[in-house]
Amino acid sequence: MSVAAPARSRRRSALGWVALVVGLLVVAFVGGSFVYGGYSQRAVLDPESAGPDGTRAVVRLLEQQGARVVVARDREAAERALAADDATLVMRDAPMLSDDTLTALADRARHVVLVEPRSRALSVLLNESTLGGFSDGSAVRADCSAPAAANAGAARTGELMTPGDEVTGCFPVDGEFALLTADRPDGGSVTALDGLSVLTNSTLPADGDAALALGVLGQTATVVWYVPSPADAAPGSAPPTLGDLTPPWVTPALLLLIAATLAAALWRGRRFGPLVVERLPVTVRANETTEGRARLYASARDAGHALDELRRASRARLVRLLGLTDRTPATEVADAVAERLGADRSVVRGILVDDTPTTDRDLVAAADRLRDLEASVRAAVRPEGTTR
Repeated sequence: MSVAAPARSRRRSALGWVALVVGLLVVAFVGGSFVYGGYSQRAVLDPESAGPDGTRAVVRLLEQQGARVVVARDREAAERALAADDATLVMRDAPMLSDDTLTALADRARHVVLVEPRSRALSVLLNESTLGGFSDGSAVRADCSAPAAANAGAARTGELMTPGDEVTGCFPVDGEFALLTADRPDGGSVTALDGLSVLTNSTLPADGDAALALGVLGQTATVVWYVPSPADAAPGSAPPTLGDLTPPWVTPALLLLIAATLAAALWRGRRFGPLVVERLPVTVRANETTEGRARLYASARDAGHALDELRRASRARLVRLLGLTDRTPATEVADAVAERLGADRSVVRGILVDDTPTTDRDLVAAADRLRDLEASVRAAVRPEGTTR
């Protein structure tokens, strides 16, 4: 054995340990981020997301109608945008904001649209309105005088709500409503609807959802789309993270578990030298292996796999006959054979790829067709009387 072989073996061993340590660090980092960092599903109802639950499509529609959409990803940015212009505030549920902060933010806007209403926001901004049940997602007529809802005609419904005092309900389902709206003394309004059933990229094209979205969101020339951030919470009012809720012994236990895993890997993963290649006591001839596999296929009555083996070998020979590469897909091999023979492509593809035998008789017939096809190609490539 050369001197370089042990060196290569040591390098491979060292790289293996490095990969193990890096993998454990990555697992620890990801686990720590989930436990102590919190997690938010940003793509849902996000105005810059093109996913099924994003809302970029409605933002593009608003911009095509001449509206300016400002995406604010924290409260301060939303307040600055609202102070600069007479705007419509669009916002998801913001549990990190206090009631007073939520009211103050809404008062800065001309119109407020809650696209993910929750009980607290409905109670604070819509006169003690409450959440209700869920509809079956079918389209419902507006059946109200609110201009945006009336112009939409019918729209999809999802989460339902119960209106409070002086709150108008639209799209009724069993006494509850899919949209609530109330006028404010300053001439503005507050509207709540289930954005997941109306505003997302996947639901916007359905029924009158697009008309309803434009009517509700496009009431002013500027739309401020506020995406709440956990950092918006006032000091001491932020909701606790999973790390805050876990007992203090969890972190030492995790560290101890990682250390024990590393120790076990070092203990059980040691190797006392290079691997030794053992000679096989018996050499099996290829034809015996082939016959053995054939008996297995026959006993399992698996004509499909048996034909696949025959096709694989036949295609390999046809590839060499036609001068194709070994990586040529089976369908392209079939097309090349059909072109060479001037035959129907679908028939050749059936022989080489598609036909599925169900009985032994079908298997024998398919094997005969393979043999005849291969003989025809060989005759076309090497005409009688020529040699290579």
